[in-house]
Amino acid sequence: MRGNASVAVIIPALNEEQAIGLVLSAIPDWVDTVIVADNGSTDRTRRVARAHGATVVSEPRRGYGAACLAGLAAVENCSRRPEIVVFLDGDFSDKPGEMARIVDPIAAGKSDLVIGSRVLGNPEPGSLTPVQRLGNLLAVTLIRMIWGVRYSDLGPFRGIRYGRLDELGMNDRDFGWTVEMQVKAARAHLAISEVPVAYRPRIGTSKISGTVKGSYLAGKKILTVIFAHYVESLRDGGAHLPGRTG
Repeated sequence: MRGNASVAVIIPALNEEQAIGLVLSAIPDWVDTVIVADNGSTDRTRRVARAHGATVVSEPRRGYGAACLAGLAAVENCSRRPEIVVFLDGDFSDKPGEMARIVDPIAAGKSDLVIGSRVLGNPEPGSLTPVQRLGNLLAVTLIRMIWGVRYSDLGPFRGIRYGRLDELGMNDRDFGWTVEMQVKAARAHLAISEVPVAYRPRIGTSKISGTVKGSYLAGKKILTVIFAHYVESLRDGGAHLPGRTG
């Protein structure tokens, strides 16, 4: 079903030397380009990634979104511009072998954005903390209430049509990256779908959900992004809000 659609994979990574080789080895061979966006690792992440054939770019300024943006900048230099960009984490919590579930609806012209939902995929015990579950539920509930789009998760494993991603103008440089994409996609009326994906406990220590401070900052940023876009929608006359025509 993927046909001739070119696919680029972007993997933000920070100190993932134990996991990144496993992630890269599990990526399907039909993927055209794999970019590891190293976010200032102090271990062997970059060396292991290169040894597994990935293109490695560096973004020393810490932030999940900053790493994703660095990966996207590298995509511009690809010999073949991708039609689909897939994002997944470098800690082996996602299963790269399930990538066809993400890519096929986009390649078939059915979706612009496909979110790999951990919630729908029955995550393994211990892979999603209670704080993560609560934060996800609150965020997707607010998005549904404000923009009328139903999500079940803010999962990092996702794919998007490259041209539509460029139109979204992503700019968040830290914890708000995933929710920014989903809110902007809702506001732009993209064709959005979710597919169930497996999720397992990560290898190594989480930089966000593994600490109280990280969880608090991530939750705060997610809510801030949603509120900022809600205010922006109101300033635009509410044209993108359910029941409002501006």
